[in-house]
Amino acid sequence: MTGKLYVVGTPIGNLEDFSPRAIRTLKEVDFIAAEDTRVTIKLLNRFEISTPMISYHKYNARERGEEICARIINGENVAIVTDAGMPCISDPGEWLIQRCAELDITVCAVPGPTALASAIAVSGLPTGRFTFEGFLSVNKGSRREHLLSLVTEQRTMIFYEAPHKLPNTLRDMYDVFGDRKISLVRELTKLHEEVIRTTLKKAAEELTDGSVKGELVLVIEGAAPPEKTEETLDDAIELARARVEAGMSPSAAAKEAAGITGFKKGEIYKKLIEE
Repeated sequence: MTGKLYVVGTPIGNLEDFSPRAIRTLKEVDFIAAEDTRVTIKLLNRFEISTPMISYHKYNARERGEEICARIINGENVAIVTDAGMPCISDPGEWLIQRCAELDITVCAVPGPTALASAIAVSGLPTGRFTFEGFLSVNKGSRREHLLSLVTEQRTMIFYEAPHKLPNTLRDMYDVFGDRKISLVRELTKLHEEVIRTTLKKAAEELTDGSVKGELVLVIEGAAPPEKTEETLDDAIELARARVEAGMSPSAAAKEAAGITGFKKGEIYKKLIEE
């Protein structure tokens, strides 16, 4: 019988966030695929989990991924974990999930903490619609190209960032997006957790001296929707007139112009007939 792959979320800081189901799953699977076994062993020791581990990271993702899939097909169950948070989000585990889908291997989610959801929840910015943009490139050209593609994005934007890259990122964001609201969420669930709510202008001026430490999630206000131009009755009549000249009947032209502009068909039609 084919085994299963369990995608197990681990704490992003506070070990008390580790769920009973996640602990049980890691105890019951045949082996654990860990991003960094040196990090994961600390978690396993804390919860007295003795399941064997293998490493699975971006440098061996495909080769080791094929090995993992082969073992699952042969009947073993495996759990994949990252150093912190939900695996497969901005993570090499994404490729493993895709490969499992190709091989019709069952994948089960064991939910756990994730930085992007936690960060937007406490950001103070709109949460109804958002886009997760992951990590920006360290290459200045690629980073700016990524940001430029988001200039008109109206949804709240979420980025992951490392502290040593923050100064250049904030300067580029201000340069590309202008002055928008930003929440810098750092050290989530840890002792020094902090939410810095400010603007891109102030952040680019005040937070680029290297003083901001810890892993960061940047939550940025989306672009303002384009202003709607108010159409006048004359605009509606002109629209209908153009359709009449193209061969449409005045009644049909007035109806179509009314649907586009919101003015009443009757008043548009009356003006057309008067002309």
